[in-house]
Amino acid sequence: MFIGRERELAALNRLYSSNKFEFLVLYGRRRVGKTALISRFIGGKNAIYFTGVESNAKQNLENFSKSILECRTGIETDGSFHSFQAALEYVFKMSEQERLILAIDEYPYVARSEKSLASTIQLLIDKYKDNSQLMLILCGSSLSYMEDRVLAYKAPLYGRRTAQMKLAPFEFEEVCQYFRKFSDEDKALLYGIVGGTPQYLLQIDDRLSVEENIKNTFLNPSSALFEEPENLLKQEVREPALYNAIITAIATGSTRMSEISGKVGEDTNVCSTYVKNLVTLGIIRKETPYGEKASRKAIYAIEDNLFRFWYRFVPENNSIIARGAADLAYKRIEPFLPDYMGKVFEEICKQYLWKLLLAGECPVQFSSLGRWWGNDPKSKQQAEIDILAEQDRDTALLGECKWTNEKVDLGVLETLVKRSELFPYQNKNFYLFAKSGFTKGCIDRAKEMGNVVLVRYGEMFKE
Repeated sequence: MFIGRERELAALNRLYSSNKFEFLVLYGRRRVGKTALISRFIGGKNAIYFTGVESNAKQNLENFSKSILECRTGIETDGSFHSFQAALEYVFKMSEQERLILAIDEYPYVARSEKSLASTIQLLIDKYKDNSQLMLILCGSSLSYMEDRVLAYKAPLYGRRTAQMKLAPFEFEEVCQYFRKFSDEDKALLYGIVGGTPQYLLQIDDRLSVEENIKNTFLNPSSALFEEPENLLKQEVREPALYNAIITAIATGSTRMSEISGKVGEDTNVCSTYVKNLVTLGIIRKETPYGEKASRKAIYAIEDNLFRFWYRFVPENNSIIARGAADLAYKRIEPFLPDYMGKVFEEICKQYLWKLLLAGECPVQFSSLGRWWGNDPKSKQQAEIDILAEQDRDTALLGECKWTNEKVDLGVLETLVKRSELFPYQNKNFYLFAKSGFTKGCIDRAKEMGNVVLVRYGEMFKE
């Protein structure tokens, strides 16, 4: 099943329609749907598709040659070019007469096996680009390799690309297209558990409940997702043990660098290096209070929901899961799900506000959204605001998100208004988001104020 990616497909088709040489670098984390996107795009077009393998140069060249010759003749062949340069030159010459796509998937595997490949591609681009109708796509899952060896300033191919595309997981609204048979609440829960990575979404069975899906995937040692985070990490880093410990520390509440260091028992400088690598890989993110660029208040959070759920609940229940006691493991996890969903709901609310902005329906024309935390000098306590965004120094949006079974009452609104006084904004717009709605007192006060929007979760992404 292929859903979403309308913007990406439109961008690819614009490049294709130029009928001149185009060079796209397409990259993103494993399982995010890069191959599916390429397959969808090249369907019905004159295209050569080749996937690199983790083998030697000879094997990759033979496979590449087959892809080229079979595209040309339409029949299987055992023929092979004598070099990658000869094979690529043949493709470039083909493209002088017709529009042609060459998509090399898992490019890092090929480039690692043939060290001169990048320089060869650079040479041929410079030689043929002016008379070529080739659309070249280099695709890779190793973020560090694609950014350092393909996109970076010192890379041989720097300056040759005409476009790049970093494919991200789906946002919540797109994920809902996978989960049409689930209730609104269950859709949010599943998004919080597996995130927006297409390959993970396919592991969810819409004939089962959320509880049964959790048991079948995360609490089942034979499932495709049970060892997925650890296996993915092993493909990206050399010392997965310490990386695992750091991610687990963050998932279980150690969010500051000093806390992470203490939890894993390593020096702060050592942890800092590993954390930076995890940020580069897109597994965790660094957060600072909104409006503060460099801050000692910086904290770290897990970026991907599947990683966040897995590292929060699976390691501590591993012994139980290994004994096949999925029911017992789930009973231990279930009481923590509402609290776990709090941050997930905040992210869903932020995505909703972006949707309003892009549709021209948001009262504040912000350019970024964030969370704020810091000291309240009046109460001499720490204060938090779930969502903060500003249009300028005078106008801002402040939001609070509540994933609870109780209706949000007037006290939540009053607290948000009070915390807004920590900022000098003259024009303030308040948004309250609630899973279960609002009390009459909160609704009446919001109407009286006139600058408050109350949003119930079930109404956020109605078609």
